[in-house]
Amino acid sequence: MREKILLIDGHSILNRAFYGLPDLTNAEGLHTNAIYGFLNILFKMVEEEKPDYLTVAFDLAAPTFRHKMYDAYKGTRKPMPHELRQQVPVMKDVLTAMGIPLLSKEGYEADDLLGTIAKRSEAKGMDVTVLSGDRDLLQLATDHICIRIPKTKGGKTTIEDYFAKDVEEAYQLTPLQIIELKALMGDTADNIPGLPGVGEKTATKLLLEYGSVENAHAHVEDIKPNKAKNAFLEHYDLAILSKELATICIDSPIEYDWEAARIHDLYTPDAYEFFKELEFKNFLSRFEETGNISKAEEYFKLLTDFTKTEEIFTLAKEKEEVGLELLEEKNQLLGLGLAYREGNNIEVHAILPQGFLTEDYLLDKAKMLCEQGKAVASLNIKAMLRHLDITHHTAMFDAQIAAYLLNPLKSEYTYDDIAREYLGEMLPAKEDLLGKLSYAKAALEKEEELAKSICYMAYTALKARQPLLDALEAVDMKKLYTDMEMPLLFTLSDMEKEGIRVNAEELKEYGEMLQVRITELEKNIWQQAGEEFNINSPKQLGVILFEKLQMPGGKKTKTGYSTAADVLEKLSGDYTLVADILEYRQLTKLKSTYADGLAGYIDKGGRIHSTFNQTITATGRISSTEPNLQNIPVRTKLGRLLRKVFIPKEGYVFLDADYSQIELRVLAHMSGDEKLIQAYREAQDIHRITASQVFHIPFEEVTELQRRNAKAVNFGIVYGISSFGLSQDLSITRKEAEQYIKNYFETYPKIKGFLDGLVQHAKENGYVSTMFGRRRPVPELKSSNFMQRSFGERVAMNSPIQGTAADIIKLAMIQVSHRLKEENLKSRLILQIHDELLIETAEDEIEQVSAILEQEMKGAADLSVSLEIDMHTGKSWYEAK
Repeated sequence: MREKILLIDGHSILNRAFYGLPDLTNAEGLHTNAIYGFLNILFKMVEEEKPDYLTVAFDLAAPTFRHKMYDAYKGTRKPMPHELRQQVPVMKDVLTAMGIPLLSKEGYEADDLLGTIAKRSEAKGMDVTVLSGDRDLLQLATDHICIRIPKTKGGKTTIEDYFAKDVEEAYQLTPLQIIELKALMGDTADNIPGLPGVGEKTATKLLLEYGSVENAHAHVEDIKPNKAKNAFLEHYDLAILSKELATICIDSPIEYDWEAARIHDLYTPDAYEFFKELEFKNFLSRFEETGNISKAEEYFKLLTDFTKTEEIFTLAKEKEEVGLELLEEKNQLLGLGLAYREGNNIEVHAILPQGFLTEDYLLDKAKMLCEQGKAVASLNIKAMLRHLDITHHTAMFDAQIAAYLLNPLKSEYTYDDIAREYLGEMLPAKEDLLGKLSYAKAALEKEEELAKSICYMAYTALKARQPLLDALEAVDMKKLYTDMEMPLLFTLSDMEKEGIRVNAEELKEYGEMLQVRITELEKNIWQQAGEEFNINSPKQLGVILFEKLQMPGGKKTKTGYSTAADVLEKLSGDYTLVADILEYRQLTKLKSTYADGLAGYIDKGGRIHSTFNQTITATGRISSTEPNLQNIPVRTKLGRLLRKVFIPKEGYVFLDADYSQIELRVLAHMSGDEKLIQAYREAQDIHRITASQVFHIPFEEVTELQRRNAKAVNFGIVYGISSFGLSQDLSITRKEAEQYIKNYFETYPKIKGFLDGLVQHAKENGYVSTMFGRRRPVPELKSSNFMQRSFGERVAMNSPIQGTAADIIKLAMIQVSHRLKEENLKSRLILQIHDELLIETAEDEIEQVSAILEQEMKGAADLSVSLEIDMHTGKSWYEAK
């Protein structure tokens, strides 16, 4: 039986994977999509081919002889994107770790080496498979050399196989005539010029008639059509050059050891470590149990016996550190996970509510452990606090929040991610154990797997506690974690429990009022359009506006005309119909999202309990979900009216306080710009004084328009606005906007230096920091894409400012909440909306709470300018705002 060798064109397959897969990055910000795609196809090929030998060939970075030939003709070669270039050395390291030999030689391209080894292997009596996306390699095909070319169609990758007969069937040419074909028609992908104006059809016809480039040229007067004839007469030298470029060298002076290429176990311990680092979870099941896969499950136990459970809790009570997980979904307790160290091992127990092991029993035991003062580690302490009335103590540890601080760019912080990154262990993810089942369904259908899932959570929380604390210490964020994020967790938990009261009847009336106006707008729109159509359908709307009514500015896409807000806003001033459509969209969104949407969240007590998230935004801002109460509209009159439905309970009022221009004040402090600091210290109208200085006019002569423009520049600078963005915002020319920004930086000279310094720091270190040490990585600055880099620069400028403002209000929230409790007040903090705090205040405590708000919000940070707040009371959120 013939042995088989598999030869892979490294750069070709990497390149294909890079452009064929969406961008992927690991925790370190390394792009990994090309590596992932390469490995995917490598494993597929090994499983299909079952080769005895395996080698991957790469081009060297230095230009080869054929590259130089092309460069001499063309002048330049397109550079490899940075995101792909950084993956090449990693790919080589991974292959080396798997024991796969790599092949490269100065002066020769990868396909020369593949051609040489393919022919030598065939001569040794082997069957050869060459994997490449380069069709030049078809010239190598024989009865024993198969060229396999990946092809993507409809989002699916298939592999085309070419032996000699397959080449002849597909191209009507012999494999060696593929060289001639490329010489005539060229190949832009392979940098082969070919003859101008000669396509594949004409080239094939010429070769079927004349056999080769040289023979065709010898009969040039007989060539038809005339276009091809003239191409031969004028550019024959190009055809000869192209033939040389297309010809693969099959006798390269490369040494090759077949025995070194023999496949052994690809799934080595070194390869496993690479796969973990690259976060290729899907591939890890391929690794046999070699000590690399976590054996944590050996110490997992599902407790069902009451007496044994009592013993375990008694034992855990004596431990200095425990991992504790309350698994809950929609406020239903589904299980408890408990982990503690026993000698060199970690014992882990899962307890599901059943029999005497009731929910109340488990909650009592959890509370007992939390109140012991011991170190209690969990993946989600706030979820635990929904069921337990526990005040903050420093020994409680939330692994998700710690992981978030260390890398705020991730979308989630699951136990398997944390274990992989901080413990070097690969644990099965929730999806591996439960599939797509919710925890509640898994409790009914997959009890054993659910128990394992709970165990992994408790195990990871306990074991990762110290590594996470060490990692925070290493980047100077431990204080941020202990003094800000952990106390805030308890404040947010209290806010979630309190909720906010809603007048359900008034909410219903608000929805009905919106519907009246929506119906009215619907009729007006149809009347102006001259027909009824689905206003919510962008396709139908595009046809009405840009085809039937012939409005200007129609941008046609694959799915029809764009009817995005920016397109319609440009038309709204000239067309009442478009203005009505924009209002219709706004009101239907208000009705569906708020008037109808909020109603479903009102509990029996008439209150809505939003969830406040600490681990969502990259800048450190708190977000609100289910429902999002931070996004209640304020810009339109109808939107603001929605706040009327939020009311305090009887005997209380709302006290609302928000910071005045906090981000600009933070900018003044962090930049150290004396002029901006002085303007704030003199309590001047900052936008008017900016207008005065930027437009070079006396302070008292500044018009309202000039003040508005200066305000746009002030806030735009904070967000790293470009001249184009400012010109769009102010409806001025780009040149005028450039001058505004130039004048601004001349007025406040230290601000430009500060912002440029942030970008430079991010480029050098990969991150920027807030005043309190919160880090925001900026991987976009390394992108080869100009738009991505520009976005990265704006992020680098804005994140320290926005993040510092977010940190300040967090500190204020913690202190305000603490003072309300410490002074035994009935009033409670119930809502945070970016720079605004809302307190449900007992009527007899208004004066005291107002003083607390003023002291704690103004004193939350020591800046070179004062922190100022605006404060109002009211019998609804609308009145208080």
